[in-house]
Amino acid sequence: MSHPHAPRRGSLAYSPRVRARSQKPKYRSWAELGDQPKLQSLVGFKAGMSHVVMVDDRPHSTTEGMEISIPVTIIETPAMNVAGIRAYDDGPYGKHVLAEAWVNDAKDLAKLFRLPKSVDTDAQLAKVAGLVKDGKVAELRLLTYVKTEEVSGIPKKVPELLENRVAGGSMDKRFEFAKSLLGKQVKPNDIFVPGELVDVSAITKGKGTQGPVKRWGIAIQKRKHARTGKKRHVGNLGPWNPHRVRWQVPQLGQTGYHQRTEYNKRIIKLGEKAEEVTPEGGFLHYGVLRNPYIVVKGSIPGPVKRMVRVRPAVRPKNMPKQAPEVTHISKQSKQGSSRRA
Repeated sequence: MSHPHAPRRGSLAYSPRVRARSQKPKYRSWAELGDQPKLQSLVGFKAGMSHVVMVDDRPHSTTEGMEISIPVTIIETPAMNVAGIRAYDDGPYGKHVLAEAWVNDAKDLAKLFRLPKSVDTDAQLAKVAGLVKDGKVAELRLLTYVKTEEVSGIPKKVPELLENRVAGGSMDKRFEFAKSLLGKQVKPNDIFVPGELVDVSAITKGKGTQGPVKRWGIAIQKRKHARTGKKRHVGNLGPWNPHRVRWQVPQLGQTGYHQRTEYNKRIIKLGEKAEEVTPEGGFLHYGVLRNPYIVVKGSIPGPVKRMVRVRPAVRPKNMPKQAPEVTHISKQSKQGSSRRA
């Protein structure tokens, strides 16, 4: 019999389970930082997984001070180019753009949209500065883009343009910080440090239309219930009244290709030398890294080559904040059976 308190194994909080509108993850909440301005997110691409050997620095752990092997995910993070500054106000109906300032030589964005013939960056910055001085700006964001053609595993020429929030300190400090980055590049070590906890967001693997057993984890019909000729279906579609099927009933439909966020992923290593983590023969279905990278503990959403977004943890756990002591990074080939390394 079905259990009245466990009609499904999936959460209704994610309904409706539809395909994501874009492969670019979006954040609706951010962590509040200290007194120094800082950029709050980073864009990368999932290269693959491996394992590392590190000294367990978790207090009260049964293996504290001993070497342990943990699974890790490598994210290739090319430098982000800052193309503009955007100022928002916070009204009763949400945030609205007040003003923005663009660099005059963002030629890489010509593949994304038509650029104006000329841009008066100084006049635009003066307008944003006036709004900041008058106290009308509630939030500042940087318009950053990544050159995907510089990533070996991404066969795409059009750059990826995203907004990144600037937080920490007063609004005047944030504006001066954003102004100093305009037209420059931002690398992973400018935002994060080894040992820091981060949230990783991506669009999950798409699986198309799937039945209720795979989609919701309902029980397969057994014994006399299987005599109807159906096993992988929900036993009851709901009550007689009201005369309709409620949306809470687990049914077939779209599975996967949803935005999901993994909380509190610890950064194991930051680096710029790709040969330190690239396995023999390169990552499967990806290739060889050519840009800086981030190594995070555990798995992250999405398939290989999927865009990944990383932000400081919004609800961090009480974990060691120092950089972990890594003694070995596996570079064993992922292309089949080989000698372990």
